[in-house]
Amino acid sequence: MDTTSGTLDEALERLHATGPEFNGFLSNHGPMAVEALVRHGQARTVHRWLDDYTTRLEDTPTARTPLTDANWQEALGDPSRVTDWTGYLTRQVAERPWREVLATWWPRLLPGIAGAATHPVIRVGHAVRTLLEQGEEAPRIAELAHALGYWAARHTTLPVSARPSGTLAPDDALAALPHVADQRTSVVAGLAQLPDTQGWPAAAASLRAPRNPDEAREQLTALVRAATHRYLDYGHGHAVLLVHAATAPNAVLRTLPALPRELWAPSLAAAWTASAALTSVYSPDEPLPTLTAGALTPEEVFERAAAHGDAHAIKLTDTALDVASWAADGDDRALRSALRSLELITPGED
Repeated sequence: MDTTSGTLDEALERLHATGPEFNGFLSNHGPMAVEALVRHGQARTVHRWLDDYTTRLEDTPTARTPLTDANWQEALGDPSRVTDWTGYLTRQVAERPWREVLATWWPRLLPGIAGAATHPVIRVGHAVRTLLEQGEEAPRIAELAHALGYWAARHTTLPVSARPSGTLAPDDALAALPHVADQRTSVVAGLAQLPDTQGWPAAAASLRAPRNPDEAREQLTALVRAATHRYLDYGHGHAVLLVHAATAPNAVLRTLPALPRELWAPSLAAAWTASAALTSVYSPDEPLPTLTAGALTPEEVFERAAAHGDAHAIKLTDTALDVASWAADGDDRALRSALRSLELITPGED
């Protein structure tokens, strides 16, 4: 095992002794942040970052009643059963290949993508990326079980749905979304306003419908790019929560290669609904002034994010680097969105 792989596995093992939330409802971002740090050449900073971050975390909650194939549905969406869920999913990945477990649970959990402000699906995306690209060591398979278990415990359906059936590209569809009346509110209260927001269903349905799985993947890629770019101008609507408008669909995109192709279009629809909902709840009317920055490489931008230290900034920068890698000559706007997050987010802000 190389040093980088060892660092990631050690970090995950440390984090698996902690709960998925702290202070009542805040998500534990540790597994996602350390995966991004290791991936982008910052493995040397991981344990120091964790030494600080884990002082805020809490122990794993006490288990209640074991879950089985016969009774899991009664615990879906019950955060008090999160340790039961983790145990259940851990047993499943021990008994079957992780891809089979993922393919079974993905369609069950996808309608609850909004749970815990989309943090669980983002955690799944980081876990799957590692398994697909870096190897299937035991701590990484365990991380997938923890991520899926957290998603199941926080499974929450949105009060609206949006099935792409229009003609617009993601950037135009995001720009066309109406905003909720009260944006100075919690994410739950903000999402609750969507059914009464005039024009929202039609605007949310305006995204171009994919004709096949490959088009669904292309649309999802374009959505990640559009949401990342949009943060540069409108991230001040909510510096933290608008990060998820980009990182949640990117987590879904990262997971597609491990899923059956027939799940790609439903995955796009769920990711689009979540991203569109957060955009409507927190997008301000006026954009920020232009952010000017000298020529920076993706590596330099991520090094700045690592030095900044906030998990949300690290994760948005990680997604911005994905977006930049998709363009033959890079993507300056995506990199400036990452820099904008360093400007807007206070380290340690959850």
